[in-house]
Amino acid sequence: MRNKFDEQLHFLDEQLTQMGELCETAIAKTTKALESSDREKARVIIKEDEEIDQLEKDIERLCLKLLLQQQPVAKDLRRISAALKMITDMERIGDQTSDIAEIILSSKDWAPADSDIHVIGKMASAVSKMVRDSVTAYVKKDLELARDVMKADDAIDEYFEEVRDEMIDFIKEEKGENGKKIFDLIMVTKYLERIGDHATNIAEWVEFSITGVHKDSAIIHES
Repeated sequence: MRNKFDEQLHFLDEQLTQMGELCETAIAKTTKALESSDREKARVIIKEDEEIDQLEKDIERLCLKLLLQQQPVAKDLRRISAALKMITDMERIGDQTSDIAEIILSSKDWAPADSDIHVIGKMASAVSKMVRDSVTAYVKKDLELARDVMKADDAIDEYFEEVRDEMIDFIKEEKGENGKKIFDLIMVTKYLERIGDHATNIAEWVEFSITGVHKDSAIIHES
């Protein structure tokens, strides 16, 4: 019975890894669509978000099956509970990439300056790594890697503040001209910042799955 349960837990790891990879791919495609103002790529991103949504449902069903059909010990229970929380954040990461794609589609003249694209590219690369590392930390039960992800969120916040402050100064100089383009750029970086927040949430649930204590909450689970 335990062997079968372990096999199902291993399959859960594989499913979570696949979902994380889909999120990474979505972030990468979003970055390329932004760089090239590619509306067709934006449409593909929105369509492919359905795959992330479906995988969330599949993993949720697997977790509930493990909880209902098996009798997991405390450590396994934490692991399954953390997975249920993680997929919610990963599904929202997919939503954020779709939101960025919608901005590309709705903007007739989406063409940020090279300097802005450079910052967006750095942000996208950083949040993508956070997503990858948070899922890897779960699969490998790597507490230090999970905590590294949490620390990395500070850099994402700084990128957002950098773009926001530059855009505020630009608005003042332009006296309100190009307002929609500036607003769109701020929103793109805000969505990327939120992806970083979701990756941090995932890392915090990884920490809970390993230690039984969730950061910034009163959630404590006995070993």
